[in-house]
Amino acid sequence: MLKVLRNWVHRYFSDEQAVVLAVILLLGFTAILTLGGMLAPVLAGLVLAFLMQGLVNLAERLRLSHTLAVWLVFTLFIGLLAVCLLVLLPLMWRQLSNLVNELPRMLGEWQTLLLVLPERYPLLLDEQQVLNAIEAARGELGKLGQWALTISLSSLPMLINIMIYLVLVPILVFFFLKDGSLIARWMSGYLPQERALMTRVWQEMHLQIANYIRGKVIEIFICAVVTYIAFAYLGLNYAALLALLVGLSVVVPYIGAVVVTVPVALIGLFQWGMSDQFIYLMVIYGIIQALDGNVLVPLLFSEAVSLHPVAIICAVLLFGGLWGFWGVFFAIPLATLCKAVLDAWPRRELLGG
Repeated sequence: MLKVLRNWVHRYFSDEQAVVLAVILLLGFTAILTLGGMLAPVLAGLVLAFLMQGLVNLAERLRLSHTLAVWLVFTLFIGLLAVCLLVLLPLMWRQLSNLVNELPRMLGEWQTLLLVLPERYPLLLDEQQVLNAIEAARGELGKLGQWALTISLSSLPMLINIMIYLVLVPILVFFFLKDGSLIARWMSGYLPQERALMTRVWQEMHLQIANYIRGKVIEIFICAVVTYIAFAYLGLNYAALLALLVGLSVVVPYIGAVVVTVPVALIGLFQWGMSDQFIYLMVIYGIIQALDGNVLVPLLFSEAVSLHPVAIICAVLLFGGLWGFWGVFFAIPLATLCKAVLDAWPRRELLGG
């Protein structure tokens, strides 16, 4: 047993660069797991700066100085942030409040409709099953009310955290854009001189991460805007809220589109019943999902490393369980990182079996 273990270590960890890379990856994952909550503003600022670095590079190619390019992109970022805070956020909050207030009435009407099902389909459902389902829905509604009450009671600490983010994240974004190259050179000074393996992994990953993050943000924006225009044209209630859910659903491959279909269908069915409007809604929603999966995703992620759907789902479950929303968002880049490391990892063949 010891010989097998010694041979395995000799085969995969005999290269010094491989050992250093393994230690760096282990320390990085450990730091995020243990300090991720405290460093969340820094990580958020780093992600946003990474998203906007392409605009800075574009402005520099147009013969603007680095400082002017940074200030131009940062001003655009502050403008978009102000629009989100002053226009989009109040609209979402109003629609969410209206939906929460409408839930008891919606549940009452659905209860009336559900109690008719045992009479129409006695072989499939009985009255007790329907009553149990209604009771379970009431319990979930009660939990939602308790959650809303808890949020309201803890609003002061939440507001303080939001203010901290609103102050720190823009500052961090500015300095990451302005001094990103200096920070990178400072950090590289602590790495070994011989780092060909790390350089190869980073070069392979840099294009993939940039393509994925920017492409995913563009996909969220396009899906949300197109969905809002379609839902608003049909006159669907809570169009902005549902459009936001549809946009965010693309973060979770395969699963998100299925899950977000439920609230879209329920609200459309509650508003119109089984009418032509409801059929139009579901057809348009299906077209949006089909165009997203078959047209938009191939265009945005043409340079991404292809991963098997099973690997993507496993990565979403694993990293989402570890780091929540950000783990889900970065599940594919992290899975791609693991694949790149495994592909680049040096292997020393053992002689004599």
